[in-house]
Amino acid sequence: MPELSHRRRQLVLAICCMSLLIVSLDNTVLNVALPSLQRDFHASTAGLQWTIDAYTLVLAALLMLAGSTADRIGRKKVFMAGLIVFSAGSLLCSLAPNLDSLIAFRMVQAVGGSMLNPVAMSIITNTFTDPRERARAIGAWGAVVGISMAAGPLVGGLLVDSVGWRSIFWINLPVGLTALVMTLRYVPESRAPKARRPDPLGQLLVIVLFGSLTYAIIEAPNAGLASVVPFAAVAAAALAGLLWFEPRRPEPLIDLRFFRSAPFSGATVVAVSAFAALGGFLFLSTLYLQNVRGLDALHAGLWMLPMAIPTFLCAPLSGRLVGSRGPRLPLLIAGLAMTASGVLFGAFEAETSNATLFLGYALFGVGFGFVNAPITNTAVSGMPRSQAGVAAAVASTSRQLGQTLGVAVIGAVLASGVGASSYAQSFVSAARPGWWILTGCGFCVLVLGVLTSGRWARGTAERTAERLESVEARDVVGASGRA
Repeated sequence: MPELSHRRRQLVLAICCMSLLIVSLDNTVLNVALPSLQRDFHASTAGLQWTIDAYTLVLAALLMLAGSTADRIGRKKVFMAGLIVFSAGSLLCSLAPNLDSLIAFRMVQAVGGSMLNPVAMSIITNTFTDPRERARAIGAWGAVVGISMAAGPLVGGLLVDSVGWRSIFWINLPVGLTALVMTLRYVPESRAPKARRPDPLGQLLVIVLFGSLTYAIIEAPNAGLASVVPFAAVAAAALAGLLWFEPRRPEPLIDLRFFRSAPFSGATVVAVSAFAALGGFLFLSTLYLQNVRGLDALHAGLWMLPMAIPTFLCAPLSGRLVGSRGPRLPLLIAGLAMTASGVLFGAFEAETSNATLFLGYALFGVGFGFVNAPITNTAVSGMPRSQAGVAAAVASTSRQLGQTLGVAVIGAVLASGVGASSYAQSFVSAARPGWWILTGCGFCVLVLGVLTSGRWARGTAERTAERLESVEARDVVGASGRA
């Protein structure tokens, strides 16, 4: 791809950020609307979990396929297709007649969403080739998540209270159409020098693994352990199949050699932990503020600002720190802040006092604001540029899988502890184990931030990149010789 002017690079970044905005905004807005959905569709806690997880689950299952496909046939083509499908899915969601239809249409949205974020990150990686400039661009990208968190609850609350929950899906349409037109005009086409072949068996195993595991977790409180054990066994078998089959593929869907890099492996686990904490945090907070405190959607959205604003402010700062000092400091700050927030709720019932609720939300916002840039930068910076799409897709998959598991696990814990006749009275005590799980997620971010950002870890990343590049060069030479 030819070097672009500074103005053109900034336009490309803006377009990619627009795609992230509609995907992130959709999730934050939907969380505010959950109590309204629960009332209109008479949904159970499991039904609310599926409304969120149907989207993140499909997204997680298809992200790696979308990343490798974009590297093969062209990132611009796949990105534009994603904008079209996501916008169409949003329109269908706004017309859903019942909960089952809404869940199905959320899955359509996810098919489009899977072609947006990892492909956009690959476009950014190939557009911003200077490491410092790329780190700043990724920081701006991360700030969009903060914008969505700040705007989502407010916009969602205002729309839900004034128009109804269906209107939350309408806001995706003008943004998606604008991004589509701008992509057609300003984003150059790019693809990997060596096309990767499809891996249908690997893709099937990923879908079976994620789907079976999520079903087993969400349905366990209602169906009982005996009913979900077969699904857990299927998930374990799918994982074993991936570990056996993928290393034997010449071009696997999941290149397990990436995980020989300690920073890459650490970034993957950090992404799962941080986004599991985010998913669980939003799920617990939304239900508490509206169903226990009795706030309307708009005022519940206002209460989310102490979390959203620090996320927005800290994300670009984290990007600059990653560019100038590396990922360790942002990860340490993120881990400490998220752990402290979880302890406040788990040990001191922070939600029962306005002051501690505000502090707990603010600490979580600081932690989450600092965590995103080092995840993304670490995942893609140590890999060959030709593998940027796959590496970015693994990082994005880890985020979505984490959010899926966070909602599934925290929702299951909550459902098993809340009394049907005294929901408000039992909510705080039922949520406490969930807050301790989120504390563990924050502590995981802290520990891995230390272990995977030192000299030893950087050495494993360098050796992994050298192996990948040498194998890639050998394959290119072999292909030329056969031609």
